[in-house]
Amino acid sequence: MLKKIKAADLRPGMHLHELCGAWMEHPFWRSQFTLTDPEDIRRILDCGIAEVWIDTAKGPDVPGAIQAEVEASVTALREAESAQYADAARRTSMSEELRRAATICAKARTAVVSMFQEARMGKAVSAENACELVEDISLSVMRNPGALISLARLKRADDYTYMHSVAVCALMVSLARQLGLDEGDVREAGMAGLLHDLGKARMPGEVLNKPGKLSDDEFRIIKRHPVEGHCMLAECQRASDVVLDVCLHHHEKVDGSGYPNRLRGDAISLFAKMGAVCDVYDAITSNRPYKAGWCPAESVRKMTEWSRGHFDQRVFQAFVKCIGIYPIGSLVMLDSGRLAVVIEQTEKSLLVPRVKVFFSTKSQTYVVPEVIDLSRPGATEKILSHEDVAKWRIKNLDALWAG
Repeated sequence: MLKKIKAADLRPGMHLHELCGAWMEHPFWRSQFTLTDPEDIRRILDCGIAEVWIDTAKGPDVPGAIQAEVEASVTALREAESAQYADAARRTSMSEELRRAATICAKARTAVVSMFQEARMGKAVSAENACELVEDISLSVMRNPGALISLARLKRADDYTYMHSVAVCALMVSLARQLGLDEGDVREAGMAGLLHDLGKARMPGEVLNKPGKLSDDEFRIIKRHPVEGHCMLAECQRASDVVLDVCLHHHEKVDGSGYPNRLRGDAISLFAKMGAVCDVYDAITSNRPYKAGWCPAESVRKMTEWSRGHFDQRVFQAFVKCIGIYPIGSLVMLDSGRLAVVIEQTEKSLLVPRVKVFFSTKSQTYVVPEVIDLSRPGATEKILSHEDVAKWRIKNLDALWAG
């Protein structure tokens, strides 16, 4: 049973379940463990934590004199948390969540720009601001997984460095849930995604934003960003082991050809493998200073070709289940000869999303937009292929699904 107690009442042998307050502002890389060393209790008190949760099924209980007060606190907190997550768990429509996601993205951009500026000046990352941002993104993904993930992809080329962090955070949250990780690990994954590229704050701007292919020397400079980011996060002594690991190893590949340590296979952690997939997907679907992003469906196809050497197969397959074979924003051809853009995934199958039809290839004319749920019983159309936007000279595809 979980009970909330005063930190001053901690005793060796108790099983610590959670430290109250901002979940990065403590000196431990994990928050669930059995207290065996009195020094750990002193460290908890020294960093200003007033209350903690213990699990009495895994360690000693608190004295009976304060048990009623503790149980009342547990009940009240659980009711509040249940209400929060019950609200988030109610799946919202794509259009409704897109409106919320637009606000979150605007707020997130400001926060990440500030975070990078502070990092450039040698200041520690604000754990409180980062945690609040991860929570907002996590709740949005819970309400409708596709909205914020797809909207964050529409970043301007000059915003790439900042909004890439937001997009990877959202992708990591969604992937963590698809893999069945608990909510604590989901938050860790989100925080790791948000901070994975912090080292780019120390990269020369003329190299980071170069509107062309990097020279070998310039690429060697950019390849230092995982190590730089790891050093910055380690110095602030607030980042968890998961965040540090993903920051350092999100460019490792399972065949050992990645960097900085050329790790191979199981030597790469689950979270770093997740980071590798999410980082690549957002990178290749985004407009960059030197190239236009690939369409989402083409990106998934390319990643499938690379997956044997680059990605862990279990992680990559879970990722595809998150975003779909035809992710939101993909241009597809229906068997009726009409073009449509994918606007939302459905629960039935990765092959039958909801689409918005807008163009007839037979008459070569735009038609009145029509939303079709390809998963509904009696649906008469199906997707034949994903299509190249440039081939059909479609200029407003994102406006068709994002509004």
